[in-house]
Amino acid sequence: MTDTPQLADGYEISADPDRIDAERVHHWLSTDAYWALGRSRDKQDRAIAGSLNFGVFDTASGAQAAYARVVTDEATFAWLCDVYVDPAVRGKGIGTALVGAVRDHLRPYGLRRILLATADAHGVYEKLGFRPLDRPERWMALAFD
Repeated sequence: MTDTPQLADGYEISADPDRIDAERVHHWLSTDAYWALGRSRDKQDRAIAGSLNFGVFDTASGAQAAYARVVTDEATFAWLCDVYVDPAVRGKGIGTALVGAVRDHLRPYGLRRILLATADAHGVYEKLGFRPLDRPERWMALAFD
């Protein structure tokens, strides 16, 4: 796998759940993320509570600049989701560095795979070792929406 991308100066990545700005994350996702538009605050709070959460924070102000969460059994499988970078700081490599740090955080678990879904960021994830499914015809989904 590729090396972890360097995070832009003035930012830090943390997996401390107490640092997540749940209100800000909810606002970002429910108003600007195509996969989560209209998601309720209650649903977002439950998603945060049941996940490993990662944030990128401005070191000067402490404000959260990006978010990602992972649903995992910490043994065989993980699903990377809700990756979001504040529009004001996009283009600085923050999202790529965040996903690289998440990947590296999960590596010691010995997972068989990390999955994600994206409509528009394939290039970002490919830089970090993600590839399309080899046998997508083997995968199925049950959707309740």
